[in-house]
Amino acid sequence: MIRSAVTIALVPQLKSGPWIFWEDLEQNMQKAASLGFDGVELFTASADAIDKVHLGALLEKYQLQLAAVGTGAGKVIHGLTLTDPDPDIRKKAISFISDMISFGAKFGSPTIIGSMQGNVLPSGNREETMSWLGQGLEILGKKAESEGIFLIYEPLNRYETNLLNTLEAGSAFLDKNGLKNIKLLADLFHMNIEEADLPESIRTFGKYIGHVHFADSNRKPMGLGHTDMQQIADALKEIGYAGYVSAEAFPFPNPDSAAERTIQAFRKYFR
Repeated sequence: MIRSAVTIALVPQLKSGPWIFWEDLEQNMQKAASLGFDGVELFTASADAIDKVHLGALLEKYQLQLAAVGTGAGKVIHGLTLTDPDPDIRKKAISFISDMISFGAKFGSPTIIGSMQGNVLPSGNREETMSWLGQGLEILGKKAESEGIFLIYEPLNRYETNLLNTLEAGSAFLDKNGLKNIKLLADLFHMNIEEADLPESIRTFGKYIGHVHFADSNRKPMGLGHTDMQQIADALKEIGYAGYVSAEAFPFPNPDSAAERTIQAFRKYFR
């Protein structure tokens, strides 16, 4: 069964971004539960930014699952990426993500690598940079496997990375490098920029998809842009997708309205 999730950002240094709820963990988990979401996706400053016992108690109290944890704070706050030319920074990036993997695994949740993948720098060598990416993902994929979960790699649009921008490119990279226990994130906002045919890409590379980010073409809640969601939903059902469809969208016009619109859209297309 395809499950719903909503994002909660818990990074005080950030005041904007594509997350529905912000800051107050328990209040927003209560809201998510009351609206009928199955889970929450957390964006935290680090693996130890939230007390695990407290989080576990809240998940049980509100009957929610932890759908996924994001690692973007590693880049935003600490400037860490898996493809930095400095080997010490790459090592720190692997350590940061590894800790997040352990954190998420306590709740059976996968970890997402998005912005921490980095870029090929203007003065950099693409082959070398992609080699660093492969090395990092190999280590982290094995770490996730040892924790009993899988790792999620997110192809981003061309304005955010020049590494891998499509499901096709992501899947080819995983296969070429023999990377195991890693799945791809089908982010509908990024796909609207990069994919020629979203439903067809989902059908073709469906076996690689482990998570879906639910946002319209303008990154507002679904229904406020021009995404043909019915065809996408049909494609996800055809491939037998059984993971989360998680709202990583701007809280427009406000968090509560965005969350309500999101769950209504989820029910329309998946229930």
